Amino acid sequence: MKYAAIRAAFELIWLSRLPSLSRALSKSRGVIFTLHRVLPESPPSFSPNAILQIEPDFLDYTIERLRDLGIDIVTLDEAMERLAAPQKPRPFVVLTFDDAYRDNLQYALPILSGHEAPFTLYVPTAFADGVGEIWWQAIEDIIARQEAVAFTENGDVEYVDTSTTAKKKDAFSRLYWHMRKMPEAARRALLAEFCRNYGYDLEKQCRDLIMTWQELRLFAGDPLCTIGAHTVHHYELAKLSADDARQEISQSVDVIEAQFGLRPQHFSYPLGGPLSCGSREFDMVRDLGFKTAVTTRPGGLYPHHVQTPTALPRVSLNGYFQSRRYVDIFASGGLFTAIGKLTG
Repeated sequence: MKYAAIRAAFELIWLSRLPSLSRALSKSRGVIFTLHRVLPESPPSFSPNAILQIEPDFLDYTIERLRDLGIDIVTLDEAMERLAAPQKPRPFVVLTFDDAYRDNLQYALPILSGHEAPFTLYVPTAFADGVGEIWWQAIEDIIARQEAVAFTENGDVEYVDTSTTAKKKDAFSRLYWHMRKMPEAARRALLAEFCRNYGYDLEKQCRDLIMTWQELRLFAGDPLCTIGAHTVHHYELAKLSADDARQEISQSVDVIEAQFGLRPQHFSYPLGGPLSCGSREFDMVRDLGFKTAVTTRPGGLYPHHVQTPTALPRVSLNGYFQSRRYVDIFASGGLFTAIGKLTG
């Protein structure tokens, strides 16, 4: 229902020609896009994480359409320079990819290179080591292949029917949000038990989905690519003690520097919403010397963001809304700022 309502709103916005009006009148100077996976296959009926993937053709069209609209694709460094400019410059978009999925190498990089489009890739270092836990995909994979699953809570076991797509969606949502509200240590323990009960190999999953350091060197050596940090284990930093959160960030920087000989200056908060990061984390990242850090809070970029460069909003190039006419909406930072205020 939520996404049907958003889609209906997108249709109304597009038909009303609000995107072009917003770009003309809004003080928003640009947008940072959040991307994760780029895959050619259409997702199955049960695929709650399809929100994180778009098809290569849609990425290709998005870049073409942005430039047709007179919108430049720039690096994060240039974006900050344009925000600081006294006069409003040409509008811009920054392309950012989280998590270092292997499909970025196979499907996204050729498109980005073909268009000479700069981008930032945020790498969680444990993922590249092959020992990360992509837990949101793991619980989808397990529920997808089971007719029923057992949930354990406070020592009690409950069996949940997952025999239909609708029931699978309900089970996923319930387990996902249960895990999101747990401390990270408890969430990891529950995940380990859930995976063990259903014979799911988390390390193999990580190795299958995420690029190795050797593969990532193809990105690090590409002049179009900016490598950014994304913590070590992709934990929600707000759930950690200050010392542990700082260690997650600083260690990821040290590992990336050791691998590539460059110290990342840009950061992405894992999950990036209000439950995952806030003023403590924004200050911590600033104190660690990063030039920018991105959230997943929706909104456009304005001159005042020069004063808060470690709390930048982004607009998700969402896999549920891959209609070409929606690109004009995604590129309208002012519209997403208004949406953020309404939903915040």
